[in-house]
This record gives sequence, C-alpha cells and structure tokens, in this order.
Amino acid sequence: MLEISGKDGFSSEKIPIGPGVYIYRDDSNEIIYIGKAKSLRARVRSYFSNSDKPVKTQLLVSKIATIDWIVVDSEVEALLLENKLVKQHLPKYNISLKDSKTFAYIALTKEPFPRILTSRKPSGKLEMFGPYTEGYMRMNLQEAAVKVFKLRVCKTLPKRACLNFHIGLCSAPCIGNVTKAQYGEQVEKAREFLKGKYEDTLLQLNDQMNIATHDLHFERALELRNQIESINLLTHRQIVDKDRDFDQDVLAFRKLGEKMLIVQMGIRRGVLLGKKEFSLDLQTGIEQEFLKAYYSSNPIPREILLSQKCWIDESEKTSLEEFFSKNRGASVSLTVPERADKLALIKLAEKNIEVNLEEDSALVDLQAALNLPLVPLIIECFDISNLGREHVVSGMVRFANAKPDKSNYRKFKIKTVAQQDDFASMNEVVGRRLRGLIEQKLPLPNLLLIDGGPGQVSAAMAAQKSLGLQIPLIGIAKKFEEIYLPDESQPRIFDKNSRMMLLLRKIRDETHRFSIGYNKKRREMRMREEFGG
Repeated sequence: MLEISGKDGFSSEKIPIGPGVYIYRDDSNEIIYIGKAKSLRARVRSYFSNSDKPVKTQLLVSKIATIDWIVVDSEVEALLLENKLVKQHLPKYNISLKDSKTFAYIALTKEPFPRILTSRKPSGKLEMFGPYTEGYMRMNLQEAAVKVFKLRVCKTLPKRACLNFHIGLCSAPCIGNVTKAQYGEQVEKAREFLKGKYEDTLLQLNDQMNIATHDLHFERALELRNQIESINLLTHRQIVDKDRDFDQDVLAFRKLGEKMLIVQMGIRRGVLLGKKEFSLDLQTGIEQEFLKAYYSSNPIPREILLSQKCWIDESEKTSLEEFFSKNRGASVSLTVPERADKLALIKLAEKNIEVNLEEDSALVDLQAALNLPLVPLIIECFDISNLGREHVVSGMVRFANAKPDKSNYRKFKIKTVAQQDDFASMNEVVGRRLRGLIEQKLPLPNLLLIDGGPGQVSAAMAAQKSLGLQIPLIGIAKKFEEIYLPDESQPRIFDKNSRMMLLLRKIRDETHRFSIGYNKKRREMRMREEFGG
C-alpha cells in the first residue's frame, strides 16, 4: 500500500507496471474508488498529472489518502476482478446505476398451460422477453399477445371459464375447450411474436384469414383481419430492420459541461424496444465506466454500437469485448459505425439526445452570456410574496437540467422581519435555504436567481457572503426583463426571445406562481382561524 502524504510530492515508483486493479482509500481507510488498468503505474500516475480533469475527478484525487493494488495476468482478468470488487464494496466515486428505474419483461410461465405476465426480475422459472424500457410499449405488446393468441392470465386454472373466455380473450384450457397440443400452438405463435418475428406472425394470420374466407367462415376471417390490423398498427413504427436476426444496443454519448448525457436504445431482432436516458457527473474514463456499470445489471446483446463521441481506444475496446463475451457466454462486439444502416441507428440515438438538449442548450447559452464557471445544471429561484404588511412569505423552486425538480421546492414563512421589507425578507430566506443545505451536506445550486432588481440582489448576495459562499447570483426584473448582477449598477439586456431568457422567465414565473399559492393558503388559514371556519 502506498500512502499519499502530499499530492505534489506523489511518486508512483512503488506501483507495478503490469495490469491489475487499483484501490483508492480516504483518510478513514474507506474505499472510495476501484479501477482497472493495463498498466497500473501509468494509470494511477495519470490521476496526479497537471492536465485538466473533470470536477468529479479532481474531487476524488483530493480525497485519496492511500493507494492499494492487486496485480493480475491480463487486462480482462483485471476487468473481471474490478467488476467483482465494485459490486462488493460499492465505492462512492464509481458510477452506480443501481437507483435507475427497473424495467419490466414480458414473461411466459413454464406450466403445462403457460400464462403470460409481467416480471421485473429475470427468473429461471420464466421465459423472458425484453426488457422493455417504455411501459406503454410493453403493455401494448402484452395486450396484443393476449388478444391475438388468447393466452391465459389467471394465476391458477379455475374450475369454470372466466370473463376473458366469454369476451374472446382466452381459449379456456381450464374447461378443456382446447387440448394441451392446441394451446401449445397458441403459445408457440405468441413466443415468436414476442421475439419480434412480426412478419412471420402476420404471414400465418394472413394464411388463416384466406382459408377462413375460402371456407365461408366470415366471422373467423373478420376476427383474423382485426388481429392483423392490431399487430400492424402496434409494430409498424418499432421495426427498424426487418432482416436483422440478432440483438443490438445503440449508445450515444454527449458531453454537456460537467455532465455526460447518454441515450441507450435496445433493438431486439430488428425491433426497437425503447430507450433509456442517463445524465452522469463527468469523470475520467466515464464511457468505459458506464459500459461496465450498465452491463453488470442489464442483458448483454451480441452487438453494441457506440457513437464516435465515445472515447475508447482499441486496447480498451478489445478487453471490454472479451469481458462482455465471458459474461454473456457468447461473442460480443463493440462497434463505432461509419456508414450505412448501423450509422443510421447511431444518428437516431443522437437525435434523441438532441431533442433533450434544446433546454440544456439554454443552460450552455446562460453560462456563456454570464461567464459562469459551470453550466448551471441546478438553479434555485426565490420570490417574496406579500399583500400589505401581513402574510409575507417566500417561495423557492429548483430546476435541475432545465426542468422543475418539485421535490426540492420550498416554502418559507418570514420569521425575523417584523414589517413589510422585501429586501430583509429576501436576505432571510436565501440565508436559511443555503444554511440548511450546508448543515445537511446537500449539493449547492450552480446559480441563484432572484425575482427582483438591485435591492433584492444585494440582499441575497449579503446572505450568501455571510456564509462564506460565492455562488453565482443574478436578478430578473419584471418590467423590462433586465438581468441584474451584483456590483453592476446597470442591468444587462438580452434578447427576450432567446433560449436563455425564455428559460429564466419560465423559472421566475414558476417561482412566482408557487409563492403566490403559498400566500393564498396562509391567508385562507388565517381567515378560518379568525372566523372559526
């Protein structure tokens, strides 16, 4: 183990040159990061170089007290050991996706008469299809499978036919309406359908419809036609490649300030199952970190397509392929497409990032216009609301990634100001909010937005200075929508219809609405107390 007495005097000579796993601990001996390296010495040394690093990596380095390492024979062995140790210790600075949403599967039970159901956990007792990242898509497919193939959904076979049989949604194996062999054919067709072989299913249904029409069984023909239309309507937009018979994932990466935005799209046999979106704190090697974390708890497809903005060198790519192949039990390839259909899939994933970037772009514009040190991913806005000298309250809203974070909205009843004084009230609530975040060791906002002009801005600035803070702070005045900065006598004027100003007005208006609502509630409570209502 190597003790770090001072970062400037760091020496890596004791660290082995070969492949292995390195372990960073803080001054309380707690493991804070585990990583793997082709060359331990070179990798660890890179953390202590003077080159620019993401803020999260800088923070990690500042916490390192000791370094330990485990030498192995190859980079793939290092990956396997790193994966095991990260799951065991859950270090603070390793990427953790454990809190991300659990996506559901469609499943068939392994009973004599299988039933169809939804499951969020893979199980050897079930035949799984998915996972489906969008709930409505899963529900529609599951409903279609029940409607078209008439599968049972009951937990136990009843002694008499249930409602589903009487409305044409189940073939009722419970009362012997179909044999085990006949029901098995229904299940097999549903299985092919759920695997994404929609074309095969449609061909079979068309053949059955033509036979029914030829035999003058018009009711049956109409039923089959309706089933065909249901499948066509459901699946038309999901099919991205009818000829692909293997599974793929498409991953697009985009750096935004100190964040990495990632979109994952799952394609199973040419059928798009949906997408997942991630926004992670930027850190050194985040692409590799994400891939390892994501596929430690999600199915690994045969092919993973990566956008060109995913910076993985050839050596890293090769070791990840071998690592994923071992975990999958079959070959896995990582590909950065440059042409044709696979590149089109990457562009589709990148387009989904672009759709979400419109508001994020306003944050980048805001950073540039006001020369902020960071993209203001977290903005908190304050407004004082009063009607006369009574019922003076304040509302605060938080926007995260340019979207309302309603779980972090706060209401304040003014405590220290005896009369109507917007400036003193603003000073109180800003101080109370920031002091509370410090005491609870919660993240501070990247930008404070004040609903008001120079007086309110000065009062809010004084509050944070009293706490030793230097959070960027601006005010937005209602009359002409000017932007006021501390210590600047003249306001700054920006295009009112710019993305930046539209976002600031949206946040200001939401804060005003929230604080007015609280004010009304306080007045109603006071009236009930006075009049006994």
